[in-house]
Amino acid sequence: MDGNSSSRNSSLSGAFKFNQKRISASSASGALYHFGTSGISVAVATGLTHPLDVLKVRLQMQLVGQRGPLIGMGPLFVQVMKNEGPKSLYLGLTPALTRSLLYGGLRLGLYEPSKYACDWAFGSNNILFKIASGAFAGAISTALTNPVEVLKVRLQMNSDLRQRGPIAEMRRIVSKEGIGALWKGVGPASVRAAALTASQLATYDESKQILVNWTPLEEGFYLHLTSSTIAGLVSTLITAPIDMVKTRLMLQRESVVGSYKNGFHCAYQVLHTEGPRGLYKGGFAIFARLGPQTTITFILCEKLRKLAGLNAI
Repeated sequence: MDGNSSSRNSSLSGAFKFNQKRISASSASGALYHFGTSGISVAVATGLTHPLDVLKVRLQMQLVGQRGPLIGMGPLFVQVMKNEGPKSLYLGLTPALTRSLLYGGLRLGLYEPSKYACDWAFGSNNILFKIASGAFAGAISTALTNPVEVLKVRLQMNSDLRQRGPIAEMRRIVSKEGIGALWKGVGPASVRAAALTASQLATYDESKQILVNWTPLEEGFYLHLTSSTIAGLVSTLITAPIDMVKTRLMLQRESVVGSYKNGFHCAYQVLHTEGPRGLYKGGFAIFARLGPQTTITFILCEKLRKLAGLNAI
């Protein structure tokens, strides 16, 4: 009798603690810390790796509709520095940081509540539910912040727009191409964000569990570094072709003859006219940026979450 009572009390105590964590995460201050730590970590990582993002966009727009030798990231870097100067490597930084705070906060911030919802609804938290949670968080986040991404890539491709500024460029896009232009590429952008968040967060989450179970690593810097490096590699391989299609759609103008109709049409045209390698233009630049960005994001986010009193991812 006493044994049953004690066992019941212990399970009730465990349930209470679990619910208490959820209540804490769903409170106003908990949500603020949750989304704030995510947004700040992504913004810092974005700022540090922004020059690589500029090079990636330039590489993806090489030989549009043509086959031919591609310029590598090194020669392109030298060319940009010589012709446009060092400041050109920070084109579009303001919208990039704005988007990082919003998109990053939402993308990482929505992952955990989505994972908890799957656990509550299905009683399971396996890799498939982690992938589904990441895909949902990524797609929703990018659909809401797509206009800032369009503005960012437009500024990155044209150094003449630097003096005009992001607000003036947004007005110009709306007046000349319509407000719908701010959602150009939202389809592939959402698919990319869903694939990126699913592969990045699910891989990071699962890698941490496997490494803790099968290696001497414990919660801390080296575990976060190893898991985030694995996540960066996996997410680059999965998202590079989608990123290419997204960039092409965002940079095309309505007046261009033979413009891409949608993401599938764009992917088909790239394959048909530029070959399979066309989908991986800028692939090395994507990894050179996404690898360090993923590592910086997760290490910083884990540290900020610890300081804020939140659980590790």
